[in-house]
Order: sequence, then structure tokens, then C-alpha cells
Amino acid sequence: MSDGNVAAEQLRLFIERIERLEEEKKGIGDDIKDVYLEAKANGYDVKTMRAIVRLRKMERNARMEAEALLETYKNALGIE
Repeated sequence: MSDGNVAAEQLRLFIERIERLEEEKKGIGDDIKDVYLEAKANGYDVKTMRAIVRLRKMERNARMEAEALLETYKNALGIE
């Protein structure tokens, strides 16, 4: 087998792996959407839940900095 065929085969395998992972990612995205819909049906505010998930992904210092900056902006605009 020539080097070109080996490289083409390796490339094809990489592409197929990526395609499978993209399908899994789509499936997981659909599952997450379903959980949010279920939470909404149980009376929870999805927008707030998404904000909490986003905050929990952040490191503690980054979250504290973001919250302090938000508080500073709110104070500057007279929002309580």
C-alpha cells in the first residue's frame, strides 16, 4: 500500500470519528433540551437555570469577579 493510500485511509478514519462524535454531541444537546423542557413543565425558570449552569462552569475567582462587575454596573445605572 502506498503512503498516499495510508494517509487517505487515516484521514477517512479521522473524518468518520468526527462525524460519530458530532452525532453524539447532537444527541446530548437534544437530551439537555429535554431536561430544560421538563424543568420548565415543573415550574422552573429555564433562563435562570441556564445562568446558574453557566456560573457553575466558571472558576470561583472568575465568578466572583463577574458578579462584582455586574454589581458595579447595576449600581452605576441605579438598578437594585
